[in-house]
Amino acid sequence: MLDIAATLENRKTRLELVNRVSSAITIPLTVGGGISSIEDIEAVLAAGASKVSMNSAAVNNPDLVKQASGKFGSSKITVAIDARRNSSMPSGFELVVSGGTKPVGKDAVSWAKQCQDLGAGAILPTSIDGDGTQTGYDLEFTRAIADAITLPVIASGGAGTLEHFYEGVVKGGAQVLLAASVFHYRTFSIRQVKEYLKNKGIPVIL
Repeated sequence: MLDIAATLENRKTRLELVNRVSSAITIPLTVGGGISSIEDIEAVLAAGASKVSMNSAAVNNPDLVKQASGKFGSSKITVAIDARRNSSMPSGFELVVSGGTKPVGKDAVSWAKQCQDLGAGAILPTSIDGDGTQTGYDLEFTRAIADAITLPVIASGGAGTLEHFYEGVVKGGAQVLLAASVFHYRTFSIRQVKEYLKNKGIPVIL
């Protein structure tokens, strides 16, 4: 559950919503958006989240990742990495923050490696160029991150067909698949996606 406007609006994640959602489900809940301190993480976890996701705050203060993983455990800390294509970067992808609106002049793949060294438990790379387009994950970006680190990688941004999910694993190297629009608009059910992947030989729990 990513409150993508929280940082742009200079506010914290809405804890009441986290509490209501966590109370209504039995599956793990990852929450991100507006998390910028150890106290924020404590509050979100106390509201019922299983994990937190950080983006802009981690870029602005990398030590926060180290402190958070040390205090709460790496398994509870995901770092979201938003990027745009930029040929001047070594990997071809530049890190952006504030909901994908501000480039920071840093290579996104190098940042992923740094996050792993700092103790993050998973990396959530999203290509801002493809997010919301439903034209498929940015497989080049996802694979670049997956090849650079040993942490679980969560493919994100652009899933629009069943084949895109399969490509996220096989071509992108992701261990986890994130999608929003296709589920929000009922293009597919989660069950459909899982059955499709299982039939294609990808191990999933139905």
